[in-house]
Amino acid sequence: MGQNVPISGQAGVPTLPDEHVRRAREASAWLQAVVENSDDAILSKTLDGIITTWNRGAERLFGFTAEEAVGQHITIVIPQDRRAEEEDILRRLRSGERVDHFETVRRRKDGELVEVSLTVSPVRNEAGEILGASKIARDITEQKRARAQQAILLREMNHRVKNLFSLAAGLLSLSARKSETVEQLASDLGARLHALARAHDLILPDHNREVTTAPRTTTFSALVQSILAPHRQEDDPRIVVTGADAALAGDALTSIALLLHELTTNAVKYGALSVPDGRLSVRLAVEGGELRVFWEETNAPPSDAASRRQGFGTTLEQAALRGIGGTISRDWRDGGVSIALAIPLDRLVH
Repeated sequence: MGQNVPISGQAGVPTLPDEHVRRAREASAWLQAVVENSDDAILSKTLDGIITTWNRGAERLFGFTAEEAVGQHITIVIPQDRRAEEEDILRRLRSGERVDHFETVRRRKDGELVEVSLTVSPVRNEAGEILGASKIARDITEQKRARAQQAILLREMNHRVKNLFSLAAGLLSLSARKSETVEQLASDLGARLHALARAHDLILPDHNREVTTAPRTTTFSALVQSILAPHRQEDDPRIVVTGADAALAGDALTSIALLLHELTTNAVKYGALSVPDGRLSVRLAVEGGELRVFWEETNAPPSDAASRRQGFGTTLEQAALRGIGGTISRDWRDGGVSIALAIPLDRLVH
């Protein structure tokens, strides 16, 4: 006997067309659930740019509800200076192209701009005709910020490494001036490097120490002394620090340490600390709610373009000053430079 074949429409037996419809509906439901629960903004639009669908990810990213967005032109989320992008996208979609992963800027409902990665694909009917487009937008604001921060850190690392080599060479030269034997040179240089390490430990955040809620505190004078210590001989008259003092804590500690490191590095490379007869005087005073620092270099070599140029060190210096609300001025003259630094006292402990 032959195999029984279900008869279309027989009671209790789904017809083949009904089975196809059921499966299609299930697939559509799965797809809709994926789209609605995606963290990415997923939307569709006509070839004229009119929004036809708008998922919850799009609501979160752009701030418009589906009711507000559907029926509107896609330019509600495109800044004026990016409108040409949309024209190019529509042109490419009409020719059947897929626009894959390009980074751009879009605008939220509140006017805030957001960095996004876009993918745009044509939507076709069963006949293969292009009806419109689907867009997937991913917020990459944090990624862009991380990249920018990484670039700054890499630049700073490069700058610091170069300065480290210059600093090591300077320490070696300084130690060699008064060393008569290799043993004496090694001992003197080792002491300087240990002093530099202590200053380094003082000024860096406590990433490698036990977590504590107590703020890192020191004083301005102690920080100055720590940073200058590697460049001093015992009972060295070349460097003198005098005057008042002030507490120093929190983020201000790092900013000021970077600033003092720049001043010291310049003095070692180009200024008074680059020659045996150079002198550095640092005087601290509290006046009018500010700590004022008078950095005086004398008997220094004549200044040249290298010592006065605006480089990354200057950029870092200005960034540090903005962080603590400080100001700085320089008076170049024959045989040295006078630097005046003023910082509000209340910004030294924040």
